[in-house]
Amino acid sequence: MGICVGVDIGGTKIAASAVDGQGRVLHQARRETPAQDPDLIARAVADVTEELHRAVAADGGSVAALGAACAGFIDQAGDTVVFAPNLAWRDEPLKARLEDLVGLPVVIENDANAAAWGEFRFGAARDVDDMLLLTLGTGVGGGIIVDSVLMRGAHGMAAEVGHLRVVPDGHRCGCGNKGCFEMYASGSALVREARALVAGGSPHAGTLSDRCGGDPARLTGQLVTEVAQEGDPAATELLEDVGRWTGEGAASLAAVLDPALIVVGGGVSAAGDLVLEPARNAFGRHLTGRGHREIIPIVRAELGNAAGMIGAADLAAART
Repeated sequence: MGICVGVDIGGTKIAASAVDGQGRVLHQARRETPAQDPDLIARAVADVTEELHRAVAADGGSVAALGAACAGFIDQAGDTVVFAPNLAWRDEPLKARLEDLVGLPVVIENDANAAAWGEFRFGAARDVDDMLLLTLGTGVGGGIIVDSVLMRGAHGMAAEVGHLRVVPDGHRCGCGNKGCFEMYASGSALVREARALVAGGSPHAGTLSDRCGGDPARLTGQLVTEVAQEGDPAATELLEDVGRWTGEGAASLAAVLDPALIVVGGGVSAAGDLVLEPARNAFGRHLTGRGHREIIPIVRAELGNAAGMIGAADLAAART
């Protein structure tokens, strides 16, 4: 397979990489995501693709296709972004729009699906045929590989694992329902609970309060993780809570999917075993058939922020 461009289209930035057939990133480029205008976003993607095409050409190569990963529902045909929560895409014919602009074959894919494919092909799950990816970021994303096939579902909307209902009448989710998985196992949940702890004046939160100058609004997931890595009990407990919810949700999903491996990515995974070890413990306690089946490993993703770009590029290469 030749060199393809993989683009991760987010609400604030468009990150792109030229990727070879072994999943190696050859060149990178980035743009800010334009204002909520589908045409401007598509043109920014075309612009970053052209920049990478020139870089590849300077090396004596050429770009064969473009894979675009975005947070949203992609129709089964892979032509249209039906809905994207953070971009002005409603029934957006993104594939055709990009093909007109870049003059290359284009594949569009959900960002978590693309990241799962990247980890499956070249990352933490490269040695298995069945895997589940959980991305713990602003929300909880998911990707599912079964018998080496990326599962998209009848309508292209499979693996929205963040909206698995785990707490009846729990916290209201952005999707409109209550008690969704991502309200408890995400970076947003981590920050919400840390801010509540500081705002409540708990002496247990003294270090966190000092680090944010007493202003809960200044707390971020990265800051909580840094404080936990320094050994602070309150910050550690907050990450343990996220890990516990992650493990419990993963156990419910494993009862349905029976993956060989569960890969955890996203910003919260930067906490490493501070979140993964509680996840493994909770998973072991709640897994159906525990004691009579193989333990399913839970590991950290290997490709980091490049997973979606690498996966999208590889999916584009496979369809050209």
